[in-house]
Amino acid sequence: MPEYTDHVAPEGLRTRGTVIVVPGRGETRATYQRFARRLAADAYRVRVIDTPAIDAGDPTGTLDHFAAHLTEAIDGTAAEDGTVRPVVLVGSDTGAALVAAHTGRVDATPAPDAVVLAGLPARTATAVHSWDGELDVRTACPAHRRTLTDDTEVRRGALNDTVPEALLAAALDGDLTVPALILTGDADPLADRDELHRTAKSLDRARLSVVRGAHHDVLNDLQHRSVAAEVVTFLETLREDLVPLVTVETSAW
Repeated sequence: MPEYTDHVAPEGLRTRGTVIVVPGRGETRATYQRFARRLAADAYRVRVIDTPAIDAGDPTGTLDHFAAHLTEAIDGTAAEDGTVRPVVLVGSDTGAALVAAHTGRVDATPAPDAVVLAGLPARTATAVHSWDGELDVRTACPAHRRTLTDDTEVRRGALNDTVPEALLAAALDGDLTVPALILTGDADPLADRDELHRTAKSLDRARLSVVRGAHHDVLNDLQHRSVAAEVVTFLETLREDLVPLVTVETSAW
């Protein structure tokens, strides 16, 4: 039975949407407590699921199992009036690849209203030879480094796991019809910026946001406050049919 970590809107506030967070290689639900709390503080119902298993030899079965896990996770957030929409899937690393591959399937069920794809890995692997090296790839944030190091459930060396080409192809070359926010750090050695640009430009409703100085764990790096704000801005814009609530008419910076 899958387990979840839930974060709810402050008492007295109307829930503005449902967010399902999908971790990546080696991560646990605890990795995303800080991020989830931030979104929940802005009145979103947030559920963090376990890192999905990936069977390189059975991509279809992997996505079918992931879809069943998502269905259970989303249905479990429903209140008396049902699940609060929009429903947004937020994935990191292989979690992002699974979210993109699932959402790009024909008649994907469950069908999210939008996706956030953070730290999508490149097709070319980068070897990491030590825990300190893995931390350097992941983040420069002392608090996040401590969270990863102190969590005995974090699987060290996981970034050396090969991401199946079939999964990456489905994620990077698929046809997402829902709005997509793609997040990457400009200091992420596992990202292929050129490919991310190509993917974003190939989609009808996608935005690629590059975070200055951020590493692979772009949701949890030093810039996590600004990144969370970018995600909340995206969530709020969804509620306005992608019409920005704030536009800059003049600025000195």
